[in-house]
Amino acid sequence: QVQLVESGGGLVQAGGSLRLSCAASGRTFSDYNMGWFRQAPGKGREFVALISRSGGNTYYSGSVKGRFTISRDNAKNTMYLQMTSLKPEDTAAYYCAADLVPYSVQRHTREEGYGYWGQGTQVTVSS
Repeated sequence: QVQLVESGGGLVQAGGSLRLSCAASGRTFSDYNMGWFRQAPGKGREFVALISRSGGNTYYSGSVKGRFTISRDNAKNTMYLQMTSLKPEDTAAYYCAADLVPYSVQRHTREEGYGYWGQGTQVTVSS
């Protein structure tokens, strides 16, 4: 199993930047495909970005493509989400997730495609 802990959330003005981190412990981090999701108040959990085990493949939701960058450092057991040009509509709790199944955009853009989740970190973007 893997345990996931997100950090780096906070309050930022529109147009600003934040970098989220997801630290993993337990089983070998590089065994997992990883994803970021977010959940705004009163809404369901939404896919944001995913990255393959090696980091060689990434995929983004249309709402963040070009503004957010997902990356990972397998030597540090950590995944990142660099967020730029933030908008008020990016306000949400952000969650990282991990899955052992081979990389699949169809599977890993869905909440049910992941077996392990962190507890979330709050991002608030003020206008």
